[in-house]
Amino acid sequence: MSPVAQEKRWNECLRPASRGGPCVRPLIVGRQNKLKPCRSKECRQQYRKGTLHVPLRNGLKKMEKKTIGIVGCGVIGSFLAKETEKKLSPRINGIVLFDSDRTRSEGLAGSLKQSEIAESMKEVIDRSDLVVEAATGIAAREILRIALSEKKDVMVMSVGGLLGNVHFIDEFRVAGLSLILPSGAIAGIDGLKSFKIAGIQAVTLTTRKSPKSIAGAAYLSEKGIDVNAIKEETIVFDGNAKEAVEAFPKNINVSALLSIAGIGAQKTKVKIVVSPEYTKNTHEIEITGAPGKLTVKAENVPSPDNPKTSYLAALSAARALEGYFDSVRIGT
Repeated sequence: MSPVAQEKRWNECLRPASRGGPCVRPLIVGRQNKLKPCRSKECRQQYRKGTLHVPLRNGLKKMEKKTIGIVGCGVIGSFLAKETEKKLSPRINGIVLFDSDRTRSEGLAGSLKQSEIAESMKEVIDRSDLVVEAATGIAAREILRIALSEKKDVMVMSVGGLLGNVHFIDEFRVAGLSLILPSGAIAGIDGLKSFKIAGIQAVTLTTRKSPKSIAGAAYLSEKGIDVNAIKEETIVFDGNAKEAVEAFPKNINVSALLSIAGIGAQKTKVKIVVSPEYTKNTHEIEITGAPGKLTVKAENVPSPDNPKTSYLAALSAARALEGYFDSVRIGT
């Protein structure tokens, strides 16, 4: 190519005509993957902001940084904020925190370098690209509603809040927004989704917990169950996933996730067994269908900060957040 032609080619912004897509001019220079913009005003502005796209072997990878909002600064919210700053710092602009108990958000912000405190849940959504709900099912529904209208991505931890509101899933799909539901304290979601293609006959979840991990649930008082008086293995609940989430909204979100990924809340069976001898939160899932039978058992160590939360649930959320930035997907 002649020097004149090369100069003309470099000055042109080869932005696809449809939807004003990214310029295909940026190059990887040398071995250090440095960007070089074309000389159009728009691409040079993107270059300065750090939002230019880089062509890699397998397509375009966005170099755009994201602001992460976290609603709920309890065990999981705090763990996520610290892991995000530790492992995703180069990929984020910062973290915006909100908790209905301001002392929690202030305490967490004091342990972080890239965080700010919001005055309301709405402010978190306004200021964030991805909003992480780590609060309650009620908060999850409100976040989803606002995020849809403001075109923001969401990760939901209180998946029980989606039961009866699964329309949000389709609405996020139609809007082209990301809705992330981490696997939480269970394994086997990949197998469940695969089974669903061929047909599922039954899904059963048996959860085993210590009495203190479910203490305080209104369902126990209604049924006259004193968990402190339980001395041996006792079944405290036997029903479907919808009933389980209503009875234990803070303890059995895994059943909601199974329902959404599988055959629905009415058909997913749940049994909760309690014993003072249990030192781990155990979830055993049995799936039967056209592909055969699948049994998965997770024995989870409770979080040292909250026995109602499994450590695996926090780790699952952290990995899901990493996956939000990753172009490679491993597993179904």
